Amino acid sequence: MPGITANVRRGRKYDQVLEGAREIFLRDGFEGASVDEIARAAGVSKATLYSYFPDKRLLFMEMATAQCEAQGAEVLVALDRDKPPRVVLPYIGRGVLDFLLSDLGQKVFRICAAEADRFPELGAQFYECGPLLVRRELHSYLAAAMARGEVEIDDLGLAAEQFIELCKADLWIKRLFGIRDQFAEDEITRVIGAAVDTFMARFGPS
Repeated sequence: MPGITANVRRGRKYDQVLEGAREIFLRDGFEGASVDEIARAAGVSKATLYSYFPDKRLLFMEMATAQCEAQGAEVLVALDRDKPPRVVLPYIGRGVLDFLLSDLGQKVFRICAAEADRFPELGAQFYECGPLLVRRELHSYLAAAMARGEVEIDDLGLAAEQFIELCKADLWIKRLFGIRDQFAEDEITRVIGAAVDTFMARFGPS
């Protein structure tokens, strides 16, 4: 979304400002975060902060984008697209669920949802830089797996979305509503395993 970040300037203290913004936004939310606190956490003056980011909205969007891209890249960098779905899907599902259940994933999601009415572009950018990136890669992988005869799928985009949703079963909604904030390894493995089994039961070769 080039129009949104067109006024952001990169320079020597760019990463320093983003790290301070990450600390304060994730602690206080978008509305509660003050520019003074962000500048203090970043170890820069307000003038320096404003020279990089003319307003708080741009700063939040840049911070959220950077964090989501980093999380997505971490999942995708080790993705072996030549391996079969029974190997690849658990890896992708685990990466997605780990982020969704993390403090970072939860807080960024909540902030974007809370500010959606005033700043709808926040949610759009969050979706494009993180969830959509993973979905596109999953779509690409499923297309390759289909060409190898490992899956049979009519609508690759919908199938990719369905797999992500299967990975969110049970645990994500409990985390979102504050029912639980910690999950045992066997609980996560159970959900991901069931997601893969359900997906392959529907889309595996006949």
